[in-house]
Order: sequence, then C-alpha cells, then structure tokens
Amino acid sequence: MTVVDAHHHVWDLSVRDQDWIAEGSPIRRDFTVEDLAPEARAAGVDRTVLVQTVTVAEETPEFLALAAGHELIAGVVGWTDLTRPDVADELARLRELPGGRYLKGIRHQIQGEPDPEWLLRPDVGRGLTAVADAGLVYDLVVLPHQLPACTKAAASVPHLTFVLDHLGKPPIASGALEPWASGLRALAALPNTVCKLSGMVTEADLASWTIDDLRPYADVVLEAFGPDRLMFGSDWPVCTLAAGYGDVLDTARRLTGPSEHARIFGATATRVYDL
Repeated sequence: MTVVDAHHHVWDLSVRDQDWIAEGSPIRRDFTVEDLAPEARAAGVDRTVLVQTVTVAEETPEFLALAAGHELIAGVVGWTDLTRPDVADELARLRELPGGRYLKGIRHQIQGEPDPEWLLRPDVGRGLTAVADAGLVYDLVVLPHQLPACTKAAASVPHLTFVLDHLGKPPIASGALEPWASGLRALAALPNTVCKLSGMVTEADLASWTIDDLRPYADVVLEAFGPDRLMFGSDWPVCTLAAGYGDVLDTARRLTGPSEHARIFGATATRVYDL
C-alpha cells in the first residue's frame, strides 16, 4: 500500500516571515523537506502533499520547484488571489512554471477572514469556478462557524472538489461537539466534498491529549464522509507542538479500522489530488 501524507508544510524564515507563528514558539524556526524526509520514511510514508502557509504569491512557485526536485513531494496545494480578475490566466501561468505539473489545488486562509461568508462573495465565487475549470481542487482551512458558508459554496460550484482541512478545527480541547458536528455533516452531505484526518492533536490539549479525547471527532468524520472521502494528513511541523510525526500517524491508524486504511492512508489522496 502506498502511504500518502496529504498535508504538511515547510518554511524558511530567512526567505520570509511566518507571521502566524508566535514569538517564542518551538516551531518558529526553519523546517525543510530534508528535515521531514527521514521522519516520513521511518513512518512508512511514500508520498506527500505540500500545502501553502502564507498568502504570498511567491511561495507557490517556490513550492512547485521544490516538488520537482524531491521525490517525496507528489503534489502542491498553493495560493493565489481568487478575487483577481485574471485568476484563470494566473492558474495557467503557475502550471507552466518549473514543477507546474505538481500544482493540485489552491488554498486561502479563510480562518483569518473576518467575514464568515467570505467564500460566498461573487468575486470569490468566480475564482472558485476558475479553480474547478483548471482541474484543481480547493482546500478549506476554516473554523467551525465558517462551515455553513463552505456548504453553500460547495453546493454552488458542484464541479469543484472541496477538501476540508483539519476536520474544520473542532474544539477538541473543550470536548464540545456542537455546532461543529452539525456543520460538518451538512458539508459532508454534498458529494463534491472530502475531509482530511489532520490537525487533531493541536486542537486538543497540547500537553495532555489522549486518543480518547480525539475519538469522538474522528468518529463523526468517519461516519459523515466515509473512508472513500477521508485522507490522512500529518500537519507537520505544526503537529510537533503536540506530538511527533510517527505518533500522529500511529494515532490516526488507531482511530480508524484496518479495512479503511488503504483508502484513508493512500487511495483517497491519490485520487482527489491526482497524484
């Protein structure tokens, strides 16, 4: 079985700041694919998807070139301004760059947008249609209160596959399921939606989380999406705030059944991202 990590990051603070990382944080340092590769290989991971971190146009071409030069990276989820009037041309330009064939999706930090219905703006909708027409997918990094807008957006662009990152960031540390669970189930009811089993340990208590803390949330997404629309992502190196790379992968395996593993840890990501 080919094992895919469908969500990780890299960054070099000498190239650009990651202003979302707090001063003094253990992850406020450089993380490279050379740092990741031995950990991924040791955990049995064969291929990965590299995901954007900042809304800076220069990052995506850098990631595409990086993917072209490293056998571990099989795909890139980049960023571009969805609201620009020439977004279709910009997507085409990115695909002509060195490594452009590795561009598989687009993402924007929706979680940081003050408007909970940012996705429903007409200019954003035109951008989402351009992403779909380009044969790419759209990753959603959102908070629970933004899930209803995700559902409306997915319904309005049915030929675009929407991939929900980190389960929509449920409040695992508090133990609350609602209204997150209802919002997630509504999104999952649409056939053009997929979810990443990722980012759970950093939504729990960083120092004292247990598998039992995570299980109710994993059970909701398994029931709502099923293994054919669920994929594993490490969220490395952010996950290192709460657990090591191998521990995150092992935890995801323990939260899912052996009969589901081939799909969740490989087949879904390979199909959705056309790896």
